[in-house]
Amino acid sequence: MLLPGETLAHYQALRQAIFADIAPRSAIEWLLAVDIAELSWEIQRYRVLRHKVLETYRQKAIEAALRSIDMVGIARGFEDEAEYYTLQNALSWRIDAAAATEIDTRLANYGFDQHAINTEVYVQAREMFVLFEGLLNAAQTKRMLLLREIRNARLAPGPAGLRR
Repeated sequence: MLLPGETLAHYQALRQAIFADIAPRSAIEWLLAVDIAELSWEIQRYRVLRHKVLETYRQKAIEAALRSIDMVGIARGFEDEAEYYTLQNALSWRIDAAAATEIDTRLANYGFDQHAINTEVYVQAREMFVLFEGLLNAAQTKRMLLLREIRNARLAPGPAGLRR
């Protein structure tokens, strides 16, 4: 199943490359190769999604840094309006390169360099990051086991082996 933003052509190209590399020799090897292709697609998907999560949390980290600068000394009754502008500035940072440069410079002047922002990103995204790392590790482990299964079956002597 493809998610929005994924293309059938990319999936089929990955699948064909895997089939060409594995060169299945039996029905069982074909089934294993299909599973390997599916797992490989999932691994690519998880990497893209993890990257998108980090982008989203980067905007949240920018919001937090801007809030710590811009919300200081705001008079009572103006907090909601100031918060609104802080969120708008963080959104501008994400979609407007000129605004991003200006905001990055302003943040740096207050001691928020890219390392500080990256730290905040990972702190905020840690649960999602751990989730994707777990998904990636599980899929990679399954894929390696399937590849080993094909290799071991090809190396096995006699009728139990998948060699032909």
